[in-house]
Amino acid sequence: MNTRAAALTFTAATGLAVAFQLALAAGAPWGAYAMGGAYPGQFSPPLRVVALVQSAFLSGMAGVVLARADVALPDWSRAARRLIWGVVAISALSLVMNLATPSATERALWGPIALVLLVSSAWVALRQPAGHQA
Repeated sequence: MNTRAAALTFTAATGLAVAFQLALAAGAPWGAYAMGGAYPGQFSPPLRVVALVQSAFLSGMAGVVLARADVALPDWSRAARRLIWGVVAISALSLVMNLATPSATERALWGPIALVLLVSSAWVALRQPAGHQA
C-alpha cells in the first residue's frame, strides 16, 4: 500500500466515524454504540455537543493525515510532520478503548474501524509523503 492509499483509507474510515457522530448529534438513537453503551438511545443535549466536538476533532485528524501524505492541505504539511504522531497515538488509544469497552456491539462495530485508523495513520507516519515516492 502506498502513502496516498493509506491516507485515503484513514480518511474514509474517519468519514464513517464523523457521519456516526453527526447522526448522534442530530438525535439518532445509536447511543448503545458509543461511550461504552452507557447512554443507549438518543444522546442528551450535552452529549450531542460532545458528538459535534468529536466529529470536528476527527475531521482535523483526517486533515493531518492527508497533509502528511501530501494528498491535501499543503499549508498544513510542515505541522503535519509532528502532528501525525499525535494522530497515531490517539488512534492507538482509540483501539485499546474500543476493544476494552463493556459494550459488545460497540466493540464489534468500532474495534475493526479503530484498527484501520491505527494501521493507516502509522503507515502514513512512517513512510515518505505520496509526492516523494518513486
